[in-house]
Amino acid sequence: MSVMMPKPSQAILDRRAAIVTSLRAIVPGEGVVDAANEMRVFESDGLTAYRQMPLVVVLPETVAQVARVLKYCHAEEIPVVPRGSGTSLSGGALPLEDGVLLVLSKFNRILEIDYDNRCAVVQPGVTNLGITKAVEGQGFYYAPDPSSQIACSIGGNVAENSGGVHCLKYGLTANNVIGVELVTIEGEVMRLGGKHLDSEGYDLLGLMTGSEGLLGVVTEVTVRILQSPETARAVLLGFPTSEQAGECVAAIIAKGIIPGGMEMMDRLAINAAEDFVHAGYPRDVEALLIVELDGPAAEVDHLLVEVEAIAKANGAVTAKVSQSEEERTAFWAGRKAAFPAVGRISPDYYCMDGTIPRKQLPRVLAGMKALSEKYDLRVANVFHAGDGNLHPLILYDANKEGELHRAEEFGNDILRLCVEVGGVLTGEHGVGVEKRDLMPEMFSEDDLKHQQRVKCAFDNKHLLNPGKMFPVLHRCAELGRMHVHKGQVAFPDLPRF
Repeated sequence: MSVMMPKPSQAILDRRAAIVTSLRAIVPGEGVVDAANEMRVFESDGLTAYRQMPLVVVLPETVAQVARVLKYCHAEEIPVVPRGSGTSLSGGALPLEDGVLLVLSKFNRILEIDYDNRCAVVQPGVTNLGITKAVEGQGFYYAPDPSSQIACSIGGNVAENSGGVHCLKYGLTANNVIGVELVTIEGEVMRLGGKHLDSEGYDLLGLMTGSEGLLGVVTEVTVRILQSPETARAVLLGFPTSEQAGECVAAIIAKGIIPGGMEMMDRLAINAAEDFVHAGYPRDVEALLIVELDGPAAEVDHLLVEVEAIAKANGAVTAKVSQSEEERTAFWAGRKAAFPAVGRISPDYYCMDGTIPRKQLPRVLAGMKALSEKYDLRVANVFHAGDGNLHPLILYDANKEGELHRAEEFGNDILRLCVEVGGVLTGEHGVGVEKRDLMPEMFSEDDLKHQQRVKCAFDNKHLLNPGKMFPVLHRCAELGRMHVHKGQVAFPDLPRF
């Protein structure tokens, strides 16, 4: 493993048998997995380059069991890694050798659908697509739709603040979650938000969304459901260069048009997806934009004409508008299947995630092309073009000496480029272990310490998902110290408690 994880506690490893016995008393039956061959399926998440066996796996079925497990681990100072479906692409659910892997997959029920208030209450193990399937019969859907929506859980979506192809117009998970129930590391059950309007005080719900399992374990989620639009049509736009496609994206948004979704794929990804899905993509272009317009039929028809004109002005050589719902669905099927499609043309690939200002798309695409030549590795680009969320897929072969290391360095340089042009390290995959050591590229030491102070407020023993997000972990007591210079603390006139 090239990413360093916290050194396991020998004291915890020595009392593993006693820990397993105690956990079986809390979660009886088949809820505790400790055999090595049975735990092997949990050794990695979607970032499969990194693997590590957990101390023990626990699969609770009730909130009371979650609370008791966390309270026990807090008292015994045992690390805990929360896990949903394990589709994390940043190593956020990577187990710890001396830690309990707390798997929420048995929390898989939809508890309530409230059409009057346009929301649904679900357990964290419900899949993203499962919510839409539950409400689509009444003409509703859940807007955030990651490519892994058939498998990823809503609890994991909350942890990583997941997006998807329709997040440009309808927002990320943070914009569509209105309440959560969570359990703290001390075993306390809390509720944040709900069906009511925003509550006063600190935005703890916003803080929890995207916290990557470092602050608490979510056991229930209330999400906003939307009424399906009257009409939705998609258009495929082909370009001679990726840079021209990037310019078109910026021009569409500058015109004041906010599509329901706007995705981009380069030639490598186009051909892989077309071979896999047969979606009707043009093969003779270097870049493809999929632009979807939704709303009233008259508005959609008008905007399609506008978008086609903008595309032509930016060098588009092909334009194909969906003529039926089946064709629109086929256009998106190719995009949704792009990741597995690329897996058919390379033994391994490394899926990156960074976000940049839209106007920087041409520069960053050119930069990635240069980096591809530098590292002698192919890269397939598939990303949410409308909001600048890039997902470069770096192709490599782990069986070839040094290729994994080159892929990692290639990915790090892409993320550094994102920050350099005014972007950020992640758009929806999270920091996890993948980007942990790059955090100083974006944040100062003081920034990171302030973030850890928030961590300390929820988890002062650093037991929840340690080894993730922060390159250097400070003890809470260290972060609470005040600097004294010549007998004076900073801002001596302020009251202190």
